[in-house]
Amino acid sequence: MTPLTPLLAAFNHVLDQAGWARQKLIPFAGRTANISVLPLAFSFAIDDGGRLVASQAAVADVEITLPANTPLLALQGPEQVMKAARINGLAEFADTLGFVLRNLRWDIEEDLSKVVGDIAARRLVALLNSFAGWQREAIRNLSENVGEYLIEEKQALVKSAELAVFSDEIIQLRAHLEQAEARLKSLDIQKV
Repeated sequence: MTPLTPLLAAFNHVLDQAGWARQKLIPFAGRTANISVLPLAFSFAIDDGGRLVASQAAVADVEITLPANTPLLALQGPEQVMKAARINGLAEFADTLGFVLRNLRWDIEEDLSKVVGDIAARRLVALLNSFAGWQREAIRNLSENVGEYLIEEKQALVKSAELAVFSDEIIQLRAHLEQAEARLKSLDIQKV
């Protein structure tokens, strides 16, 4: 058993809950993909049923590279992770993988209902969603407060509006410098 086996089993479980996703992947049976989040990387292939299997292919049809801060982005939601991902390779396969990864959701309520019953599962999922929302809000507030502290109190960062004004001033200064150089050159020519 490879370290990838539990991850593939979990992903395939979610794919089994979403028949539409497997149907999207079936036309790409035999195609391979490599996902890397430095320092980790793993490869998988699509089987005839639209499920994922481990692959040892030297060259993948699609390369998906995620930034090192992917775990932090995941706290903000899968959309943020997908925005940060770089996807290269066969366009149609890459588009389909991207679509499936953006839209695939684990139906945790369905799995919980098999263990604790429908009503308890619904309540547990509502509680988990509430807690997750609170966590996202706390992280957003913390990041805003740290940003404000670094900008206003420590003055270690600059507001984007101030940076834009500064950039415009540099562009104007460069234009004035070029005009001054041109005048100096014209004065040198006139002296000769």
